[in-house]
Amino acid sequence: MEEMLMKQTDEIMVSTEEEAAALIQSFKDKAGSEGYEIANYSSTHKEKKSKGEVIDEYYIVKITKKWC
Repeated sequence: MEEMLMKQTDEIMVSTEEEAAALIQSFKDKAGSEGYEIANYSSTHKEKKSKGEVIDEYYIVKITKKWC
């Protein structure tokens, strides 16, 4: 039996909310031409803290691609 990829989840870190939205849109735009559909996507704001102070902020974009 031949092995075939059915679903893949990517998690990508970006700096801003605008970059997160642009990344999600780029995956949506490429979906048809690359043969997958977007099953699910989300972006989550994260903060790194040290001694109660925010020292770094970023967004995690999670995209699940599905092949039929």
